Amino acid sequence: MKLPVIRHLQKNNDQEKLEHTLEVLESFCDHRSVTDEEMDMVGEMISNICGALEVQKMIDEGMSERDAANNFMKKVLSSIDK
Repeated sequence: MKLPVIRHLQKNNDQEKLEHTLEVLESFCDHRSVTDEEMDMVGEMISNICGALEVQKMIDEGMSERDAANNFMKKVLSSIDK
């Protein structure tokens, strides 16, 4: 996950567009001819899109953009440490 990418996606796309993109990428991954390298790349894109959706949700709940992004990354880093 890359915070600058997450913030870019969150600022420049609405929730519906991001959700539709997730559906397409997940469908792509279901095809048997997708290579491991492609799967890794798509997995990174899916992670960033999910992050953008999560950050937007926090903003919609009243948090500032900066705090939402920072809290999201803290959440991710704490889950990695476990």
